[in-house]
Amino acid sequence: MSLSALTVEVPPMPVPRPELRSDYEVVRRAIEYISEHWRDQPSLDRIADVVGMRPLSLQRLFTRWAGLSPKAFVQALTLDHARSLLDDSASILDASYEVGLSGPGRLHDLFVSHEAMTPGDYKARGAGLVLRFAFHPSPFGQSLIMVTDRGLAGVAFADIGSERTALADMQARWPQAHYVEDAAATAPYVRRIFDPETWRPDQPLRIVMIGSDFELRVWETLLRVPLGKATTYSDIAAHLGKPQAARAVGSAVGKNPISFVVPCHRVLGKGGNFCGYHWGLTRKRAILGWEAGVVSNDV
Repeated sequence: MSLSALTVEVPPMPVPRPELRSDYEVVRRAIEYISEHWRDQPSLDRIADVVGMRPLSLQRLFTRWAGLSPKAFVQALTLDHARSLLDDSASILDASYEVGLSGPGRLHDLFVSHEAMTPGDYKARGAGLVLRFAFHPSPFGQSLIMVTDRGLAGVAFADIGSERTALADMQARWPQAHYVEDAAATAPYVRRIFDPETWRPDQPLRIVMIGSDFELRVWETLLRVPLGKATTYSDIAAHLGKPQAARAVGSAVGKNPISFVVPCHRVLGKGGNFCGYHWGLTRKRAILGWEAGVVSNDV
C-alpha cells in the first residue's frame, strides 16, 4: 500500500495560560475519581476531599478549566451522555459540510482543503523530512507539538515525567526523519490549538497528515465528526465502504498523529463506552468533557 500525505486547513487557537499545566494535574485527579465513581454521583465535597482542595476552590478551578462545574461534568460522563453523543453518528459522517461549519455560532471545527503530496515522499518512513518539535503546556497536560515546513504534523500528550516516552512514540512513526528541538518554531502552532474563542475559518491552521492511504481516509473521516458529537469504529468503516473493517479502522484511529486537532477522541465503542485512546482514557474523558463545556457555552 502506498504512503501519502494530506494537508488540511483547520481554524486557529491561541496560547494556553501558564497555570494550565498545574490546573490539569488537579483536574486530572478529579476526573480520574469521577470516572471511577460516576455511578455514585459523588458530591463536590467528596471530589474536593480526594484532590486535597477546598470545595469552592475546586469548583472555581474546575469550572474555569472545563467550562462545566464538577457536578455537570459527572453528568457529562454518564453513559446516557455518551450514548447521546452517538445520536445520528452515521448520518453526521455522511452529511456534507456547509461552508465548513460543523457546529453552532463560532464553532468552526473544520475548514478543510486538501493538497495532494507525492506518495513516494514518505515511503522511506520520513527520510528527508525535517520535524521540529517542543513540549508546551496545554489544558490536557504537556503537549508535544511537531511541525514541518508545510504545517503541523504531530500533536501528542504526556504527563509530567513521561515526556521522553511520548517523544519516542512519535519518532517511531517516522524513524528516518531528522528531528530538531525548536520551541520557537512550534510555539505559534500551540497558540492556535486550545482556545475556541479564536477558532476562525479566515485564519486556518495548516496540518499535514502522514500515513497510508487507508489511514488518511480514516483520519479525514474523523474531521467530519463535529464538536459535541461522537461516532463509532463500525460507523467509520461503513462510511468508508468497508463495513467489515472496524478493527482496521480502530488501528488507524490509534495511529492518528495529530491528537485533538484530528479528533480521534470522539470515537466511542458501541453503546457509548469510553474505549481506547492512545494517550489514556482519563485524558479522553477530559477532552470530551471540556468540549461539552465549549458547546454549552456557545449555545
